[in-house]
Amino acid sequence: MKIAVACDHGGLRLKEVLLKYLTEKGYEYKDFGTYTHDSCDYPQFALAAAEAVASKEFDRGILICSTGIGVSITANKVPGIRCAHCHDTYCAKYTRLHNDANMIAFGEKCIGEGLMLQIVELFLTTEFEGGRHQRRVDQITAVEKKYCK
Repeated sequence: MKIAVACDHGGLRLKEVLLKYLTEKGYEYKDFGTYTHDSCDYPQFALAAAEAVASKEFDRGILICSTGIGVSITANKVPGIRCAHCHDTYCAKYTRLHNDANMIAFGEKCIGEGLMLQIVELFLTTEFEGGRHQRRVDQITAVEKKYCK
């Protein structure tokens, strides 16, 4: 599985923890930035990672900013992206089971390292259930197609 990772300056510390984890677990990933604590604009980094996931170059994506909100909003503007902003393991599991989310977002000021890593583990190892949930994902895709012409 290939993972696209990105953050802004407000998520850099948590991203460093994430990259260490992904390396230890043997995941292939690409870090789309940022790489410093200098103030920057999160949309450019979230967009680069989201486009890489939408193009199928990467299987999943993980985004981090101060709250997780801005990066998730940005990612969800890209057709084909279903980015979940998660704060707990229940939501991480069910966003994969029921929504087939292909990206997840965190806020460094909102979540601790240990919980983030538990959520990431569930996000990366839980498979989509399909069935009645596929019908619903298809409806989301239809909304995208309606507005993204």
